[in-house]
Amino acid sequence: MADTSLAVSPFSPTFVRELTPAAEKIALLYYLSYLCLGKFSKLERTIRTRAVETQTLFTYSDATMTKCVLTSDNLVNTLFPLLVKTVEKNKPTMAVKFLGKAQVWITDIITDVREIVKRYDAHNIDLATAASDVYQEKEETDKNIAKQDQELKGIKDALDSMKKLLDDKTKELAETEKKIISKSQEIQELVRSITQESKGLGVVAAIVPFIGQIIKSIYDAAKSPEQVAKLKALEAELKILSDEKSDLKHKQWQVQLQIIDQQMKAAKASFDRSSIPDPIYLPEVQKSLTIIRDILGELLNFWLKVRDLLVSLEQKTFAGEDFLDEFDTFKDEFIDSIQKATEAWSSFAASCRSASVIFQLQNKDAYRFLEVSPSSLSKEQWQIQYTSVKEKLQKIDPTRNYTSPAIPATAIPATATPAISA
Repeated sequence: MADTSLAVSPFSPTFVRELTPAAEKIALLYYLSYLCLGKFSKLERTIRTRAVETQTLFTYSDATMTKCVLTSDNLVNTLFPLLVKTVEKNKPTMAVKFLGKAQVWITDIITDVREIVKRYDAHNIDLATAASDVYQEKEETDKNIAKQDQELKGIKDALDSMKKLLDDKTKELAETEKKIISKSQEIQELVRSITQESKGLGVVAAIVPFIGQIIKSIYDAAKSPEQVAKLKALEAELKILSDEKSDLKHKQWQVQLQIIDQQMKAAKASFDRSSIPDPIYLPEVQKSLTIIRDILGELLNFWLKVRDLLVSLEQKTFAGEDFLDEFDTFKDEFIDSIQKATEAWSSFAASCRSASVIFQLQNKDAYRFLEVSPSSLSKEQWQIQYTSVKEKLQKIDPTRNYTSPAIPATAIPATATPAISA
């Protein structure tokens, strides 16, 4: 049988909820940087260059997500049906062959995801350099400015206070996250002990590395009321912690909005005095890019885990000596497991498809502001755009359950990874 100890992964098909606000925030922060620094031609070119690099990065990210969709679809439409046939025909060697070919797909995706993660790391370094260049230019320009006016000093005092408040909220959030991880591990340990008692559930746990998709089956497999009660209690505790985390993230975002508002005021005060404002938004762009990079890093670890699970399934189930001996009792459970796995992987493919569309839409529409130089705007036009971006930022809520954007018919190509042939 497959080793169910490998069947736990923190990655979830709901990752798109984190991706959407991060991608939207990046474009708006670039827009603010462009407005506040675009008055200076050298810095305008710097912002434009980095924004275009981000667009290119999103194009590669879209392609990577598309490949995840195609491979997930191939698991559902090709591999799983073939595995069912091998069980029905009692041909474990054929199953091993199919699993080996599937591992080639997974290895190919691992290479692509690892490469895109490297691109995000390199791009963040470029952004850090861009921020440094702005500071250097600012230092040279500000040599002729003797003092800050009282309004700017008051803004900075308020900003320091809000940053301290943000640090406090961030620490609270980190502590809650630790509790969630700890509670999740308790659930995983309990689930692992339950799945080890069921061969069929052991197989589906090996094929589906996210517990939420098979939780009903886990309850059905529990051997005692004590197991069910304990699992429900742990889930309830995890729900409380998750709600607490959501509330803290909302409060953290509200403080961030206040900080951004104060930063806008400081930037405008400097702008009106013909001084180069601090590149305050570029580090924020880096933070949002890091969120996307970390999501892709989790995706990389997820596919590495899937590859290990397929190897385990191949070696410890179909290649095991007990396959033929236990075939009669194994057959129905295995087919039922494949059906559950199909539903879970279809959900994962849908999330990857939504993520692909997010990258497409951001790449297509969100950077049109680059078509107009801020230096060509009148003071009134500049203020209108500035206010508009601020309002859009305020509408972003990282705790909101974003619905998937409409998926164009041409968003995902019809062709898929070459199917496995018998």
